[in-house]
Amino acid sequence: MTLRTFVTAAPLACTLMLANALPAMAGDWIFGAGYSSFSRDGAEDSALVSIEYQHDAFWQRGNFDASFGAALDVQTTGDLFIGAGAVGKWHLQRGWFIETSVMPGAYAESVKLNDLGSTFEIRSAIAVGKEFATGKSLSLALTHKSNASTADINPGVNSLLLRWHVPFNG
Repeated sequence: MTLRTFVTAAPLACTLMLANALPAMAGDWIFGAGYSSFSRDGAEDSALVSIEYQHDAFWQRGNFDASFGAALDVQTTGDLFIGAGAVGKWHLQRGWFIETSVMPGAYAESVKLNDLGSTFEIRSAIAVGKEFATGKSLSLALTHKSNASTADINPGVNSLLLRWHVPFNG
């Protein structure tokens, strides 16, 4: 990891740690595992693990909630993303839900051809899930990371994840 990447990622990492340390907070921890496919020729596709935090909703209307979240994605190749942003969740019938998020953040590649064009990358996600009577949920998510053409190259990476949501109260 370069110094520039560290300086960019450090504030986001501190925000994530602070969110976990505040006792009055409640929300969900989400643990995911999946596989990523890089769009760039010669890039090294790989498995990944993801840890997310989603705070309780700050806005609700009907069956839609909006909240803040943060994510850490680590590829088995060593590539790393950390970001924070907005999460939207539509509650459907019988515990089913659709979730979407947009999280700008910092990306560091460890494999040269896994370079996504810049340290600044945006992770967007859409997921379909089911909440159980215990309050825990299972979801299948599709994520995409790219720099939204803010850099000279913008190859992007797509990931499919199976995620386990665990609620907690602060």
